[in-house]
This record gives sequence, C-alpha cells and structure tokens, in this order.
Amino acid sequence: NLGDVMVDDSDLYGDGVNVAARLETLADPGGVAISDGVREHLHGRIGVDFVDSGHHEVKNIERPVHIWTWSPNRADGAVKAAVEAQPRLPAKPSIAVLPFDNMSGDSEQGYFADGITEDIITDLSKVSGLFVIARNSSFAYKGKAPDIRKVTRELGVRYVLEGSVRRAADRIRINAQMIDGTTGGHLWAERYDRGLDDIFAVQDEVTRTIVNALRVKLTAGEEERRENRGKVDPEAYDLLIRSRQAILQFNSVSSMEARSMLERAIAIDPGPAAAYASLSIVALTDYVNQWNGATPDNLTRALELAHKAIDTDDTEPQGHHALALALAWMRRLDEAERAAERAIELGPNSASAYTALGGIRDSQGRHEDALALYTRAHRLDPQFDLSLHFLGRALLALGRFDEAEIAFKRRLTLAPRSDMTRFYLASLYGRTGRHEEARHYWRETLEVNPNFSVDHLKRALPYRDPNLLDHLVDGLREAGVSI
Repeated sequence: NLGDVMVDDSDLYGDGVNVAARLETLADPGGVAISDGVREHLHGRIGVDFVDSGHHEVKNIERPVHIWTWSPNRADGAVKAAVEAQPRLPAKPSIAVLPFDNMSGDSEQGYFADGITEDIITDLSKVSGLFVIARNSSFAYKGKAPDIRKVTRELGVRYVLEGSVRRAADRIRINAQMIDGTTGGHLWAERYDRGLDDIFAVQDEVTRTIVNALRVKLTAGEEERRENRGKVDPEAYDLLIRSRQAILQFNSVSSMEARSMLERAIAIDPGPAAAYASLSIVALTDYVNQWNGATPDNLTRALELAHKAIDTDDTEPQGHHALALALAWMRRLDEAERAAERAIELGPNSASAYTALGGIRDSQGRHEDALALYTRAHRLDPQFDLSLHFLGRALLALGRFDEAEIAFKRRLTLAPRSDMTRFYLASLYGRTGRHEEARHYWRETLEVNPNFSVDHLKRALPYRDPNLLDHLVDGLREAGVSI
C-alpha cells in the first residue's frame, strides 16, 4: 500500500499501515495484493499483470479498498480452472441471475423477458462489491427448471435471482426472488408493477435490493453513476433488446437484422449509449467474418459509433468495450488497452471486457498476461465456450501444447462447428509433428467453412508480431498442407 505513516521508535502506525495489513489477508498464498494507488504507480513499469479484484470492506477502514491481485498459480492453473466442474466460491458475495419466465401469455414475448434479465445482469455487473455470473452462463439454464443448489455448485456462486415478467401494453410486472443456494432458503421476494417507460428505475430497484440484502456498499462513483437514469421510450427499448437476440444468433442475416433494429431504435430515441455500442460491434463483426459486403470502412464506422456511445454516456462500459475492440482490430493496441481497462473499471464483472483486454495483451505478445485475463473471464462466464478458444490460443503461443490441445478439444465439444478452433488445432498438431491429425483438422476446417482464408486472417488479426501467425501456418506446411 502507498500512504502516510507515523514512526514511533521501530514501529509504524497510521492508515497506510492498517490498509497494508488488510491487503495481506486478501492475497492468495504466495501471491501479492496491492492498493489502487500502488497499481497506478506501477502500471506499465513492470512485466506483471495485476487483476482487478474489486472493492472490499475491511476492518477499521471507513472506505472500501480497491485492490488488485497477482497469484503465482493463476496462469499455470488456467486450463484446470477452465474445465473445473465446481469452481470455488469467490470471497465477495456472488450471484447468478437465471432467465426470467415469460408470463405474458404470448410465447413470442420471450425475448422481452430475456432482455429484462440481461439488463439486470448488466446492472449488477457494474457493482464492484459483487461477483456476478455473465449472461451466457446464466442462460445455459433457460427452460430447464434446474435445482438451485446444483446451479450454485456448477457456477460457483452462493446466491441465485429468479423471477418472471408479465407485459401488457405499456405496463410491466416483474416478480423476483433471491435464493441462498447453500440452504435453498428464500432471502427476499418482491413485485414491481410499473409503466414500461420506468423500466430503468425498476432495474435499479432490483439491484439496490440485492446490494442491500447482501450488505454490499456501493462506491461513491457507483452511486453517482446510478443517478438520473431517466425514462425510456418503450418502442426504442423493445428494438434494443430484440437486436441483442439477433446479435446472439451470429450469422450474416441476423447481423443485418440487428443493424436495422438498432438504427430504428436510435432514430426513435438517440439517448441510450448501449445502442451505439451494439451498432459498433455489429459493424466490426461483419468485418471480421466477411459478412454483408464488409470492407475496411467497417472499422472506421465501428470506431465512430464507439466514440458516439462514449460521448453519449462515458460511464456506460459497453461504449468503452466497443472502442477497445475497434481500436484493437485497427492495430492501435496501446489505445485499445486503455479503453478495455476503462471498460473493466466501469464494469468490474464484465467477462467480455476481460476477454477484450486479454485479446489485446495477446496481440501485444504478452501471452502470460492474456492467460490470466482469459481465466478471469472464464470464471465469470464458465459456460461460455469461446473463452476456451482464447485460452488455447494463448497457451499455443506460449508453447504449452498439451494444455492448448485440452482447451481446444474442450471448446469443440461445446462448439462443434468452429472453424477457427479447428485451424488452431491443426496448426498445433503440425508444429508438434502429428501431421496426420493436422491434415485431418485442416480438412474439417474447410468442410465447416469452405471460404476459410489464411490470407484474410493475416490481414485481419492484429498481432503486433507478424511472425506469430506465420508460425501457425508453418506448422500446417510441415504437415504437407498447401496454403
């Protein structure tokens, strides 16, 4: 810790010493915990990546202490953590929000209940004193009526929020209840009956009820960011949450549909920063996947939209996340790094922001740092298969071939149509002399995506070291693959 001390003979006293003593108890065995002030002083000066571990209430200190941690086991245990069946409970209060039931009497309104759930998850994720499971993993239980105790064991959390949504014209009723997964007991239940234009106020009430029930204290910045959120235009909000469903389908047609809905939402209500951020990511996704006639102009458009999101509301983490992605694909990695760090600061439970920063560090050649960030993202989103691909990619760059193979194979069991994971796996086998397997996975890559282009990857992937991708291709050539 960095702070003033008082000296009395050989003893040190004061707030600076007290905080340091509390930090010691928050470090992993063999690891290091530092305060925010020390992290600011060290940032960029040493080759160690400290992971944001949030704000903690500690004994005899009035204000929450923002800590950053490093553990010697974090990177080495990356793959083990990724496939661990029952993750350990975090030190801070932990919660998963299961998809709310659609009680509107119209099955087509299911997207609306999903949108409410997603917004509550996003809202909770901005609270540094909580550990919040990401949307992908929570929605893995949709329609399954799972046993709550089993959910908490599988996701590594203590609490679960579940509920229902009923929409009628421009009114909405939300029933929500929070359950302690260790006992199965209900901690609280509440009903919210409001006009649809007050949906942000309802989401804020749900978050504050959870925060109060778990005795979590919002930081001054978090309190300030929750004020004056205002009303929402029901039609624009409806388009915004429908666009999310389209984005999740992840194909060229759904991408066009998402763009159309977002543009209509902005025309109705230009206020929500998240709409510009989502539109930025749609433009970028089209470029990366060569969808819908995308050109390098898509990157410029993505950058402009990300800046528009931040100009609209610079406290919305999705705007900074979109900016980080756009800058990264434009190979402006140092600027992208700062944007991703800001996204994590504003959304300390954002698995996508940790993934973005991990990808940037990976592209910078800081693969150990990337591994720690990917591991953090996977812990927040343990049911999301893409993080396994990123883990494998970083491990492959580090020459940890056995672990990379495990991560890639695990990813293919969850996403059997992935061409990129097959490409990396084929390259791994080529580099390790398993040439028949390399040729097998290369053939499968082309079967899944006949238009797969290594030249496009070379142009698009923003690796600072141009030789990195060449090493992957060399592995395939050693296996006798003609590229």
